[in-house]
Amino acid sequence: MVTFIPFGERPNREGVLYVLNYLRRNKLLEEYMIVESSNIELLADRVPRDRAYIVGEHLASYGIVKSLRPPGLISVDAHTDLMHDYLDHGSWLAYALEEKIINRAAIVGPVLMIPTTERTELWTRRVKIFPALLRSRKIGRRWKAYKNLQTGSIGDIIAEARKYLGEEIYLTIDMDVLRPEYRIARFQHGELTLEQLIEILEEIKRNFTIIAFDISEISDRIRRSRLGKKALVEVFQLMGGG
Repeated sequence: MVTFIPFGERPNREGVLYVLNYLRRNKLLEEYMIVESSNIELLADRVPRDRAYIVGEHLASYGIVKSLRPPGLISVDAHTDLMHDYLDHGSWLAYALEEKIINRAAIVGPVLMIPTTERTELWTRRVKIFPALLRSRKIGRRWKAYKNLQTGSIGDIIAEARKYLGEEIYLTIDMDVLRPEYRIARFQHGELTLEQLIEILEEIKRNFTIIAFDISEISDRIRRSRLGKKALVEVFQLMGGG
């Protein structure tokens, strides 16, 4: 079964419901349910144990993992979501780590909100970051490059994540990790092509037992995006949705 969570502002809610109808219309969806809530804490109480979730605002992933309590998590996202001011779509992963809802996490593909110094005000404990582009961080008096998708192989990066996280993970795929032309999410997009995203997801599937996954940051922009609909369907089918 697939659980649809039209969580967030109106564009997110309408985007999730559009995707639901689009998948049904194209006979790509069988059993499904819709879970609605305007409150993240109430959402955590309402989320069923499912294999697949399609959600609006990425904050909904906090509610899902709070319900499922997976040991580890991989986030494929243009943002790290490690801000640490108040709980929202830009900080949900930091709070999930701080509250020990999950033990460890890895983030693959970010281009934004990446810690650069020891004083950067982002959560950095029990998480590994693998940026899309070459990025460095200052450790003491030296600068050290993150292992990244621009200069490293996807296989090596996912293998390192496997050593860090163990076998079982929850996987969250924020569709804003794709380049701007895919026009799925509302905010800044990332640097990945669909082909790169598919390669990353295939490598994750080979290396991990995925207890559940979500596809997040769906907005109503997708209804006017041919590339966005193609990307959504390919990711959904690869991950075994429907």
